[in-house]
Amino acid sequence: MAYQKLQAGRAITVIPSDTIDIPNIAAISASGTTTAGTANKLTDTTAGNSFITKRVAVGDIIYTSNLATNLVATVTAVDSATVLSTSITIPTLTTYNIYSQADNPSGGCVLYCGGTGNIDVITAGGDTVNLTGVPTGLFVPVQVVRVKSTLTTATNIVALW
Repeated sequence: MAYQKLQAGRAITVIPSDTIDIPNIAAISASGTTTAGTANKLTDTTAGNSFITKRVAVGDIIYTSNLATNLVATVTAVDSATVLSTSITIPTLTTYNIYSQADNPSGGCVLYCGGTGNIDVITAGGDTVNLTGVPTGLFVPVQVVRVKSTLTTATNIVALW
């Protein structure tokens, strides 16, 4: 008898968003810690960290971690080698990763649900589906490009490739 076997090689904690896809984690282009908290900007003046030479582009996805707060944003403009315009304000001393979408967009991933609830997703085929009552510890074997925040009540969701 055949059985399905999931063997993921990469994973990232999902930050639900109604407008921003789950990034392709193989396409990381820059990372660091912000050095200023200007409105709708990401500033990193750390020596040697140039957004221009690292080919950061409009539309790239930013995943952040600041204590217990995780934020997701997109790059809206590359202002200089050390400043990006972003879709939200990113506070000072926030750790970030920028994932290239122009060079390597995400084709979809499967999900692991760490906390019971509903998961509202957009599939790789473009369908919007609300998966209701997903139990803790369940793998969702559907190719997903986005976990939407508005109707998602499940917690600790992990994207797997």
